[in-house]
Amino acid sequence: MILSDKRILEEIDNGSIVIEPFDRKCLGTNSYDVHLGKYLATYKDGVLDAKKHNEIAHFEIPEEGFILQPGKLYLGVTLEYTETHGHVPFLEGKSSTGRLGIDIHATAGKGDVGFCNTWTLEISVAQPVRVYAGMPVGQLIYFVVDGDIETFYNTKGNAKYNNKTIRPVESMMWKNAF
Repeated sequence: MILSDKRILEEIDNGSIVIEPFDRKCLGTNSYDVHLGKYLATYKDGVLDAKKHNEIAHFEIPEEGFILQPGKLYLGVTLEYTETHGHVPFLEGKSSTGRLGIDIHATAGKGDVGFCNTWTLEISVAQPVRVYAGMPVGQLIYFVVDGDIETFYNTKGNAKYNNKTIRPVESMMWKNAF
């Protein structure tokens, strides 16, 4: 089941869901709109290696916006910091974002119960498009969990994305044993 707007507000009131900053106008019928933060990043190397630490270069989106180009992966970040202590959060692109040809995630749309951070976005575009810090880019929906949680994400010793940040975070695939 997906949480309704009233249920999302109840969970915020009891601390099970945290959204900072929170703006009531961003609450939909069964979702919460999130916005593009002011930082983007790109990988420094043209060829990425899954077994190595691929470094990124961060930059701030200027006031006049930044034009994203097709064929290039950009890492973005949500303006909103979120915590989810009893539900599974899913991040999906807004239809208005998709209609501009912007994809905000390649594969990582699901968060874990206990995820406490901003969301790194894996952004690609179908054609050149100018984006702005603060523009709506996605929506969070929350699913009910069936059963008890043994280990919350924020308590896992091997969780790779636990460090609180306001900047996009590069892939930590290289930390996996394979």
